[in-house]
Amino acid sequence: MASPTLNHRNLGLTPVQLTAKDFKSDQEVRWCPGCGDYAILAAVQQFMPELGIPRENTVFVSGIGCSSRFPYYMNTYGMHSIHGRAPAIATGLSASRPDLSVWVVTGDGDALSIGGNHLIHALRRNVNLKILLFNNRIYGLTKGQYSPTSELGKITKSTPAGSADSPFNPLSLALGAEATFVGRTIDSDRKHLQSVLRAAAEHEGSAFVEIYQNCNIFNDGAFELLKDSDTRDDHLIRLEHGQPITFGAQGQFSVVHPAGGFGLSVRDSADLGGETPVVHDATVDDPAYAFALSRLSGSDLGTTPIGVFRNVQRPSYDELIQKQLEDAKAQVTGTPDQMLGELLNAGDTWTIL
Repeated sequence: MASPTLNHRNLGLTPVQLTAKDFKSDQEVRWCPGCGDYAILAAVQQFMPELGIPRENTVFVSGIGCSSRFPYYMNTYGMHSIHGRAPAIATGLSASRPDLSVWVVTGDGDALSIGGNHLIHALRRNVNLKILLFNNRIYGLTKGQYSPTSELGKITKSTPAGSADSPFNPLSLALGAEATFVGRTIDSDRKHLQSVLRAAAEHEGSAFVEIYQNCNIFNDGAFELLKDSDTRDDHLIRLEHGQPITFGAQGQFSVVHPAGGFGLSVRDSADLGGETPVVHDATVDDPAYAFALSRLSGSDLGTTPIGVFRNVQRPSYDELIQKQLEDAKAQVTGTPDQMLGELLNAGDTWTIL
């Protein structure tokens, strides 16, 4: 896998020495006290200097929601854009400015409801974007309505009798859109969060990272099962490339390919029979493997993988567009007036009498 120092080189830039303080803006951070967004912001600010990319070549684009305040607090370029449209705006920026490192910050409501169409097309095109989806399973900014990731039966202000909607699995959605990099992490685990961000930054093309983020006002404790030291080891599956997928405080559970079945299943490690734990390989080209991993995590979070699910290479949208532009420039002949005339008279024309 590429070294983090390759990031500035890929953009054709001279590396710079920065610190976390350099990425802190002069704006007052205004989230509710105890919000998981604080932990994510601090982790990102601490991580960004590793890339060696000048702040003026770094852009954060967001939509609407609590998470979308993020660009205000990063001392880089940024845009607090339109509800759900951050991937579309970021696509135009990335495709037209290959010298920029473009990040999208969004939430489960912003990305998966009004923005769902923009998200899947950015991923299928493999635009060179790093998309961070903060998933707190609730609409926080508008004060506690259910979101596209809220569990079935969720009682909120907008669903007093319980939600009748089946929730999205964001990773399954991203993999269905053929995303080339898909990962998941947790706001409160800074070491793991930064390791996934590091892998996403190294990736050429679309990198989609879901971050479980606690909303302590409207959905407090939504991920407590995966955070509490008494329960997390028995429910959190830490994916490590090249390592058998086992988990539990004593490694008592294993993820296996069921004999004669499809997908993946969890078994007691002491009672595997002829089955063996799956060795994790994020570079498997067929997304079916990563998709099967994503399906292990249900709404009850009983068996929840975190880490890098998929990390494969194919040409990025930006690369293909730049190649088309170079080819077009190489074919240019004549004066600007001649070229304009040829353009206006090319293809289908009509004479109006």
